[in-house]
Amino acid sequence: MLLFTHEAMLRHQTPRGHPEHPGRLQAVLDAIGDMGLSRREAPRASAEAIVRVHPIAYLSALDAAFADAAHDTVQLDADTNVSAGSREACYRAAGACVAAVDAVLKGEDDMAFCAVRPPGHHAEPLTPMGFCIFNNVAIAAMHALDGHGLRRVAVVDFDVHHGNGTQTIAEREPRLLFISAHQSPAYPGTGAASETGLHGNVLNAPLRPGTGSVEWRRTVETVVLPALDAFAPNLLLVSAGFDAHKADPLAQWELETEDFAWIARELRAQALRHCKGKLVSTLEGGYDLPALAGSVRAYLGALMRN
Repeated sequence: MLLFTHEAMLRHQTPRGHPEHPGRLQAVLDAIGDMGLSRREAPRASAEAIVRVHPIAYLSALDAAFADAAHDTVQLDADTNVSAGSREACYRAAGACVAAVDAVLKGEDDMAFCAVRPPGHHAEPLTPMGFCIFNNVAIAAMHALDGHGLRRVAVVDFDVHHGNGTQTIAEREPRLLFISAHQSPAYPGTGAASETGLHGNVLNAPLRPGTGSVEWRRTVETVVLPALDAFAPNLLLVSAGFDAHKADPLAQWELETEDFAWIARELRAQALRHCKGKLVSTLEGGYDLPALAGSVRAYLGALMRN
């Protein structure tokens, strides 16, 4: 398995006490350092790749914020900030996902993991939110579709929070399937089962606070996997958030570390069935450091054993 990351992502600073801080990425890298992944330096994403999701006007507005942040942290919304190191981190995070798609589709390996921050799945085309600035997985998906000419790309999002930004991109794009199993009610307040996209290519499975392993696995087995199987993607992308863990402070689910190994095995089986095992995962949430580190290690370990 390939690992795409870059030390610049550790220089994206957030205010003291903010849950999305450099220690998250460092904890992940420390946890997986001995797993034998082939590490690649994440390149900067090109403007061409990013504007498939975020218009030039958005990039221009961000450039102004990045410039202001050279001297002091700039708040983009109630939860989202940029600092002097954020521009490089954001472009490298998106670039990791684009490069991972390129490598997997070229046959350099059948799987890749993008250890990135800031996360991306809340970022709307014109709006940063929820710690997210560029929608990394959506940029990767559109690069696969328009840059490589794939006919069907699926994104499975198992972060405990709904990937509203990814849904916004997917709901008008029939070549892209977006599936999210998430807590409701919870931030950002989107992701009702009735939200299905213009082409029936959005599938939301909202589950109540307190959801544990049995209910979550049943939903994945009866809702998520059949939809993915029916779509038969040419490439599977995963928004891998680990904040559904029972130790996480930002949600109220009760998943165990082994649940992330279980879903890895299920997603790997789908990738082997439909797209020759081609699967790219990108880090989203997870805010309790021991739980995050252990869950990522379990998830990647299960992928690599299949």
